[in-house]
Amino acid sequence: MTRFSKDFIFGTATSSYQIEGAWNEDGRTASIWDEFSSIPGKVWNMDNGNIACDHYHRYEEDVEILKTLGVDSYRFSIAWPRIFPEKGKYNPDGMEFYKKLISLLHSANIKPAVTLYHWDLPMWAHEQGGWTNRESVKWFMEYAEKCFEELDDQVDMWITHNEPWCAGFLGYHQGVHAPGHKNMEEALKAVHHILLSHGEAVDYLKNKRQSTTPIGITLNLSPVYPASDSMNDQLAANNADGYTNRWFLDPIFKGNYPLDMMNLFSKYVHDYSFIKEGDMKKISIECDFFGINYYNRSLVEFTSASDFLFTSAYSDYDKTGMGWDISPNEFKQLIHRLRQEYTTLPIYITENGAAFDDTVAPDGKVYDVGRESYVEKHITAVAELNEDNMNIAGYYLWSLLDNFEWAFGYDKRFGITYVDFLTQKRTLKNTGFRYAEIIKNRSLEKILI
Repeated sequence: MTRFSKDFIFGTATSSYQIEGAWNEDGRTASIWDEFSSIPGKVWNMDNGNIACDHYHRYEEDVEILKTLGVDSYRFSIAWPRIFPEKGKYNPDGMEFYKKLISLLHSANIKPAVTLYHWDLPMWAHEQGGWTNRESVKWFMEYAEKCFEELDDQVDMWITHNEPWCAGFLGYHQGVHAPGHKNMEEALKAVHHILLSHGEAVDYLKNKRQSTTPIGITLNLSPVYPASDSMNDQLAANNADGYTNRWFLDPIFKGNYPLDMMNLFSKYVHDYSFIKEGDMKKISIECDFFGINYYNRSLVEFTSASDFLFTSAYSDYDKTGMGWDISPNEFKQLIHRLRQEYTTLPIYITENGAAFDDTVAPDGKVYDVGRESYVEKHITAVAELNEDNMNIAGYYLWSLLDNFEWAFGYDKRFGITYVDFLTQKRTLKNTGFRYAEIIKNRSLEKILI
């Protein structure tokens, strides 16, 4: 039976807006998600993150859950509006929360893996153009530098940005995430400035601070397959891959945007002058690792009714509660492709997990059979990838807690801990117990007692 080395990192992950609550405490001001959630029709049931999992007040209880799981590391994000509630105004009270959390993690021998940006842009920044404004790079750097200054000696791993595709394309092109804009030119500017701020943060930490703390970025990647062998469907798959994957992989690892996509986007973007001299070199700065969030493959077919000539196709795969294909084999193919085409850096799976319609049984337990199967299949895939020398250095299960699932509100549950949002009672699901067993044994083999 395949075993994981003692150096392999098993973890779990969350993000600030999805779990913290305390939306107006200790100096925190509004983020774009506070605003977006208040607009009717944007978030399921008009849900918001005002309370969420109340992690801000219950973090000690949540660290106890982490100890029960036996994780090596905990990945969380910092809320930018807590640290800089106004432009240029640092708020030490906001930083204090993360210092307390990190201290508690250290006392439990759990390594903090910290994401600087997981989508909660301060409203003051949005009101000045948000990520479409090149000044956003300076605003982000002021925030990042303060986080490095206050926390770097206590953090085991830094992630600059989580899923620029979501922040850029879902937020500024498709309009289904905050700030809810539908403008391709805005989206490309936003993505460019997010990627540029990533490069600036890496450069600052490694070269100016001379820090030895590993730093990288996390992309959500979905391997794309054509629904048929037809030329049209192959074109659709190429464009979907460019939109979802290559637009982010190419600048980070090759120092350029893919020309086929620049041509395709130029119908909507009439001027690429927002890409300045030196930007691509900065964006492609060498990192210490590469983070990947993986959930599902994508199957597409051609349509002339879509801007970029692709749309989702029918798939007969088993699905999660999000309607996403359960596709661990395609996950392995994605990693092999990355190794062939892009990078030799250590890879961390910084998110992987599944939503299902969980309920608490009369005996007080949560029998989340679908999630347990999903997680086992993907951890098995990681083990097999490492047998192929793919250098997967760690795996973070998403998510520690049921939480605010963005536009889906509290309707979708990704957690390995069930949260009753009325009482805030936490109940570890069966998947949580199984994950703890895998971590303890460093193996997927079930130990019979």
